[in-house]
Amino acid sequence: MQEFRRMSRLPPYVFATVNKIKMDARHRGEDIIDLGMGNPDLPTPKHIVKKLIEAAKKGHNHRYSASMGITKLRHAICDWYKRRYDVELNPDEEAIVTIGAKEGLSHLVLATISPGDVVFAPNPTYPIHPYSVIIAGGDLRSIPIGPDRDFFEDLLVAVKQTWPNPKMLIISYPHNPTTAVVDREFFEKIVDFCREHEMVVVHDFAYADLVFDNYEPPSFLQIPGAKEIGVEFFSLSKSYSMPGWRVGFCVGNPVLVGALRRIKSYLDYGVFQPIQIASIIALNGPNDCVKEIVDIYKERRDVLIEGLDRVGWHIEKPKGTMFVWGKIPDRYIEMGSLEFSKMLIEKAKVAVSPGIGFGEYGDDHVRFALVENPHRIRQAIKGIKQII
Repeated sequence: MQEFRRMSRLPPYVFATVNKIKMDARHRGEDIIDLGMGNPDLPTPKHIVKKLIEAAKKGHNHRYSASMGITKLRHAICDWYKRRYDVELNPDEEAIVTIGAKEGLSHLVLATISPGDVVFAPNPTYPIHPYSVIIAGGDLRSIPIGPDRDFFEDLLVAVKQTWPNPKMLIISYPHNPTTAVVDREFFEKIVDFCREHEMVVVHDFAYADLVFDNYEPPSFLQIPGAKEIGVEFFSLSKSYSMPGWRVGFCVGNPVLVGALRRIKSYLDYGVFQPIQIASIIALNGPNDCVKEIVDIYKERRDVLIEGLDRVGWHIEKPKGTMFVWGKIPDRYIEMGSLEFSKMLIEKAKVAVSPGIGFGEYGDDHVRFALVENPHRIRQAIKGIKQII
């Protein structure tokens, strides 16, 4: 058969290499502690599950739903933003339910980016951010990020070197995989910069709740003028431990939300309605379950960071996300993240995500996902100690 051009633009999935080695080891009977994929292991809070069961028993909820989300859920989304961030949103024009943030973001890019349009995305970053642009046929420009770089200087240089003018900037804070966090001033600069250069902003706010040590992440939409140029995505996957439920939302600029609503009307009939009904219960509270989930991740973070520190691998404690982003120890850094990750599986019996999978600027790091309990994390540290 002839080559599929869109598929040829997508590189081989780096994580598949590590996953194969991990699965081969498990098939040999080896106990591999998996800190690779960011797949939340905590069960969904009981009151949310109870509502799902109740709604699923009603036959009228089994029909096609609305691709933009049911009315009561869109109202709950807007109420949640008002309570949390004092942001006013119109539930009919400025909010839409998505099948997780990943689906919504990729379809928004597909709806708004044409072949030849230039989009900026950080590097390293969550893979769907840059590859949604590739899938849509746009031209991707990577903006390197890290503690030794000035993001706005790099943005300005990229704008000066780009023709045609960039159309969109995709960002996400707290950031996966680097765990970087920002303050309100950062978003103020983003709004000013992107208004000046006529760029759309897409902010992925998936880790809005998974923050520690009294850090409070700002919403992009809190900034005056933000709604004029961009949108924000949120997912219930992490905050409410609902990853397999596949539900999130997009809010903000009505033209962008409208574009997403229109393309989704061709592509899907919305999330299974009982899931949407249960999501209303999640967003409306109580919020104690979110705090419990955050406390569990914080304990795991502390056990991992402190344990690695004891064996000689020093990593600063992240203030957000469910990950730890660790620079490869000096003696192994020339291996690169993929070969180092293979070695961790083979010799330490620990699986992590190689930084190269998030972009070439991540190749000197690996990402730990906090998806194992403290006992298993301590066991992982014992394995890592043997090679550190």
